[in-house]
Formats: sequence, structure tokens, C-alpha cells
Amino acid sequence: MSNTIQCDIVSAQKQIFSGEVAHVVVAGSSGELGIYPQHAPLMATLKPGTVRVVLPDGEESIFFVGGGIVEVMPHLVTVLADTAIRADDIDAVAAKQAKEAAERILQSRAAELDIAEAMARLAEALAQLHAIEELRRRLKR
Repeated sequence: MSNTIQCDIVSAQKQIFSGEVAHVVVAGSSGELGIYPQHAPLMATLKPGTVRVVLPDGEESIFFVGGGIVEVMPHLVTVLADTAIRADDIDAVAAKQAKEAAERILQSRAAELDIAEAMARLAEALAQLHAIEELRRRLKR
């Protein structure tokens, strides 16, 4: 039995990551999901959040996904994301500005459609900021 599982993270634009990993943690719609080698097959939807990839040597890579699906097979994890960005590449200033803009729309009590869109943007901005925080915590270790 192998101690690794193949992981592919793909956005609508390109492949972000591909390689053998010790395990993967994704932000599923129902909560965090840890995926290890020989995991039972499953498909789940992803909410905006982080994907943590732990390499065989223990090093972690953190990614932001804006939603999508994860498909798990015993030897393969595929994350198909609407948007996927390495946490290192997230623009913290832009994410904070997006968060503040969404909060302003919510406070203004705009039309329902605006509120729904603002809530989605707020969730995405908060998830990006969370990915940056996770990366910073990891780098401090």
C-alpha cells in the first residue's frame, strides 16, 4: 500500500498543482474533508476556502479555491475549481478591498440580488484572507 496519493488541482484557466502528496484537506460544503491514500471514492462540492496539500516530506502548500468539486479515488484526488490560486499569489490588499466593498453593499440594504452577490463576494474575499493567514502561520513555524 502506497503512502501517497496523486493530487491534481485545476482551475477553469489552468492546472495549478499536480503531484504525489501525503494527504489533502479541502473546504467541502459540509465542512473540512481530509483525504488520505486509499480513501473511499466520493464526489463533493467545495465552498470558497482553502485546500491544504501536505507533501510526503511534511511540507505544506496552501491554495485558495472559489468553489467547485472534488473527486476522490483511492489513488487520485482531483480538485476542479472555478478559481484556484496559490496562497502565495493572492493579493492581500485586493482581497481586503473586496471584503470591504461587499460589506458596504450589505450595510446599504441594497436589492436582494445585490445582497446575494455581495454575500458571495464577501465569502470569497474572507476565504482568500483566511488562505493568506494560514500561509503566514505556516511560514512562522
